[in-house]
Amino acid sequence: MQLTVNGRSITIEADPQMPLLWALRDLAGLKGTKFGCGVAACGACTVLIDGVPTRSCVTPVGDVAGEVTTIEGIGTPENLHVVQQAWIDEQVPQCGYCQSGQILAAVALLAERPNPSDADIDEAMSGNLCRCGTYPRIRAAIRRAAGAREV
Repeated sequence: MQLTVNGRSITIEADPQMPLLWALRDLAGLKGTKFGCGVAACGACTVLIDGVPTRSCVTPVGDVAGEVTTIEGIGTPENLHVVQQAWIDEQVPQCGYCQSGQILAAVALLAERPNPSDADIDEAMSGNLCRCGTYPRIRAAIRRAAGAREV
């Protein structure tokens, strides 16, 4: 089947019921999307499909219609996405496991609400769990990224 991932068309051979997560990791070689819980409860597997945060661990690859964006598709080491830079500036990562899902959820939030309130941030990020508890830093990073986008 054909997928558009990070702006590129790719062909994968997979059972249509295979979770998108495993198609991305095992067949497309994109390891940034993480397996956390397998039941769409933690957010580690979050990717964007046409800009909408989607839990790839429960999304059958055969049901994907639209462009998939993974953490690998939003910036490069030489040119970080504004949210990635804010994450670094606010020292958000600790263990880092949840970060790709958190960052993509934040990217989607800022695309929808460029200047989100704390309540907007809390609502948008509520389904993404951070085992290290860096929620205040996550909120600060989203605020920083929102400010950087205005400049």
